[in-house]
Amino acid sequence: MAQSIVFGIAGKVLEKLGNVAYEGICSVWGVRKEFAKLKDTLAAIRAVVLDAEQQQARTQELSLWLQRFKDACYDVEDLIDEFEIEAFRRQVLERGSTKRKVRHFFSGSNPLAFRFRMGYKIKKANEMLNEIAASMAKFRLTQKHETNVIHCERETYSFVKTSSVIGRDEAKQDLVNILMNPTDEKDIPVLPIVGIGGIGKTTLAQLVFNEESVKSHFELRIWVCVTEDFDIKQLMIKIIKSATGMNCKDMNKEELHKVLQDCLNGKRFFMVLDDVWNDDNKKWRELKDLLCGGAQGSRIIVTTRSLDVATITGTIPRYDLEHLSDENCLSLFLKLAFIEGEEKQHDNLVKIGEGIVKKCKGVALAVKTLGSLLRSTRVQHEWEVVRDSELVKLKQKENDILPALKLSYDHLPWYLKQCFAFCSVFPKDFEFGHHRLTQLWLANGFLQSPYENEEPEDIGNRYIQELLSRSFFQQYEDYLLFTKFKMHDLVHDLALSVAQNESLFLFDEEGKADSESLIAEVISRSKHLRVLDLASFSLEQLPNNIRYFKRLRYLSLAYDGNIKRLPNSICNLQSLETLDLVGCRGLEELPKDIRYLISLRSLTVTTKQTRLQENGISCLTSLRRLIFSECENLEKLFEDIQNLTALRELYIHECHNLVSLPQGLKYLTALELLVIWNCEKLDLTMEELELEREEGGSLRKLAVRGVPKLESLPQWILLGSIKTLQHLYISNLNNLWTLPTWFQHFTSLQNLYIINCPKLSCLSEGMQHLTALKRLTIGGCPKLNKRCIEETGEDWPKIAHVPDFYCGDFETTTNDK
Repeated sequence: MAQSIVFGIAGKVLEKLGNVAYEGICSVWGVRKEFAKLKDTLAAIRAVVLDAEQQQARTQELSLWLQRFKDACYDVEDLIDEFEIEAFRRQVLERGSTKRKVRHFFSGSNPLAFRFRMGYKIKKANEMLNEIAASMAKFRLTQKHETNVIHCERETYSFVKTSSVIGRDEAKQDLVNILMNPTDEKDIPVLPIVGIGGIGKTTLAQLVFNEESVKSHFELRIWVCVTEDFDIKQLMIKIIKSATGMNCKDMNKEELHKVLQDCLNGKRFFMVLDDVWNDDNKKWRELKDLLCGGAQGSRIIVTTRSLDVATITGTIPRYDLEHLSDENCLSLFLKLAFIEGEEKQHDNLVKIGEGIVKKCKGVALAVKTLGSLLRSTRVQHEWEVVRDSELVKLKQKENDILPALKLSYDHLPWYLKQCFAFCSVFPKDFEFGHHRLTQLWLANGFLQSPYENEEPEDIGNRYIQELLSRSFFQQYEDYLLFTKFKMHDLVHDLALSVAQNESLFLFDEEGKADSESLIAEVISRSKHLRVLDLASFSLEQLPNNIRYFKRLRYLSLAYDGNIKRLPNSICNLQSLETLDLVGCRGLEELPKDIRYLISLRSLTVTTKQTRLQENGISCLTSLRRLIFSECENLEKLFEDIQNLTALRELYIHECHNLVSLPQGLKYLTALELLVIWNCEKLDLTMEELELEREEGGSLRKLAVRGVPKLESLPQWILLGSIKTLQHLYISNLNNLWTLPTWFQHFTSLQNLYIINCPKLSCLSEGMQHLTALKRLTIGGCPKLNKRCIEETGEDWPKIAHVPDFYCGDFETTTNDK
């Protein structure tokens, strides 16, 4: 069932107003009465939000009212966040210096000053909500529950005009072959067809359903359009009607069951369940059990947009429907845009049509939408407008591509709706990694979890997997340490059509952007801005009043080589959770007050410094991810790195003059990922570091590349994580000559890559005990390669159990970090 974004946001704020932390705020600051008013008014408005969202298409005024309420919810959330940040800041100060008391008394950190300032903000928030509540009366809104939100259901049927379908003959034959293939299974085989909305799943199922060999093979063929409501009783009625023509809508379940059993009894049937959205396994099993009366050889095809649905329903490998080729897309487009043979008279339009079908990226319904749109015009300019416009700006009918894709969006829970819509800020064909996306979602307050202690990074990964399984994302590259994703252009158009972003990305891909107007937009939106990514623009173009960006959670100054010093005002951004300075090669030093960024969870640093000052980064106890990238002069990290007790990921990349790592690194027991990449002077085997590793390590992924001084894997890194290490990547280690004898104890190891280690001559003893190892890649290791030749190599018995094994030449070109 569709879920409202505004309804969900208001619910999240109400939840915050009812949790334990809120009770603490009320007790400490004496704001219980004021917050109670906020809570009551917020709840009263939220009760009618679902009705407002259903009616907003009728009036712009109602849409503006909803936006005002959404902004007010964010304001209340920010109030709560300010109290929580102040509480956390005070904890940090209590552990640190007590100097400068007089200055603190007159600042916002003084309790009286803070109480006065926050009291005023709460008063203004109550006034705003009261105004919104008073104005809602004129809209005559009624209370509704989420279960009352109903969609116009898409209805499909089994008929298809075969001559109008292009490019699906091979796929049809593949499915027919699968259906006819005999099986000994007692359970009815179920074949899911999976793909993005509009790609042609239903059309393919129709082709198979009407294939002559299928008609003659099965005694009974049944077509059911399932759509959103997976109601067992209604499905029984539909199945019986398709099979017999009987209308049984007045029967109860018991009567329907008897009719259904009589209908299927002893017959070999073929059933298509089209457009399935249900991911409740219990409901699916109930329906499947009702269909067990058919004869051996019965088959079911399920069409769905969701990998989760395919996993639940499928008993044989799913069929991932591929996009149409450009050639087939053009043929389909010309068939719809012209009367037969007419295209020969309009070479100019055919040429434009070639550009139009490319933007459809192989999705048949998009081709049909644009072809049908242009059938009534032969004006070249109008064809060019369609070619050059975003799909979202073109007129769409009910069954066209964007409404079809929006069905997928409507089925998302509200928290995934905001995450998906946010992705419209990226340009088309943009490749994004899971970490960056998670940090951006976190900065916008999108990450929600039913579990009390779930880390935001884990929530973000779960969201990405959900959107991937529902075909909103496409996996573009899968690396050992991370995965990159893209959105299909049409899905990006859908994101644009539903987006209401509070983030600003200044992409200057063609150097045509008016930087002054863009910077002016940044300033004008400073009150509500949560994400600021300056991309190719310079921070120096912003005035020093960046401190007024109170909501800012994510700031990226990536690739601004002109920055020498960051403005001190950045250190006043106490809500900042991500600071990305990668590529800022001119940066001479980090601000001394960087330690005051107490909410910072992710920091990426590029600096000219040779050493990092103490009491700087090491004071950022909320840090989960720390990256040193291209710090070419850096010789040493800060010694008190052990203070970063929450650190989960540490990247040290292209730090060519780094000579050692701090001893405190071995005490980071929360560390799950460590990457050391192209650090030519780094010595990882120094005696003072060869100490017994702390027990209880949690390292899951380790990558070491381009560290020529390394002769053997360092015990201080690995010994504490023998039970947890899952992925190990070692590459371009010219002096590595041995693997340790204790290597066999990595019982959780799943992936092992050994690349370009020319002196490594053999695998360690006991590797046959690594039963969890699923993938082993060895390349560019001449001596080792010979010993690992399949069947005949001396080391082959150690690795014969690994299912995915490659050994041969290998060139690394990756600069991933």
